Amino acid sequence: MDLRDQTCCFTGHRILPANATTAILRKLNSILLPLIEQEIRVFWLGGALGFDTLAAEHLLKLKQQHSQLVICLALPFEEYRNRWSEAQKKRAANIDTQADQIVYCSHTPSKGAFLQRNRYMVDQSRYCIAYCNRSAGGTAYTLRYAQQKGLVIQNLFPL
Repeated sequence: MDLRDQTCCFTGHRILPANATTAILRKLNSILLPLIEQEIRVFWLGGALGFDTLAAEHLLKLKQQHSQLVICLALPFEEYRNRWSEAQKKRAANIDTQADQIVYCSHTPSKGAFLQRNRYMVDQSRYCIAYCNRSAGGTAYTLRYAQQKGLVIQNLFPL
């Protein structure tokens, strides 16, 4: 079996609508649990603020009941989080320490490193879970790329 058949990636906006966290998590859970029942085990996240962080923290909670889950982070480059606030860095460090794998997709900071990270996650996956509410930007680009690659895509928007 191709490992991609057991793999799902995530893409979403850094800024989520105010007061939408509960609805996003509810819908995310309604998609994740059936995937886990279908033997989807590997989950790739981009380590960004917003949707990636929310999804990663939720997966870590699910892993407490489903120990077979493998949580992987694809980060654009090593200094990626240098400009984040201390609270944001602490939250990311908590995710990093519990992740099963961290991959840096580029050695140098650049806009291209973000696109490389997004393509890397899609190329590992058969499924994609997104929170995308606009047709431009990195999330929309990643969804178009996932569609071109034939991934099964589930967009949480609209809630």
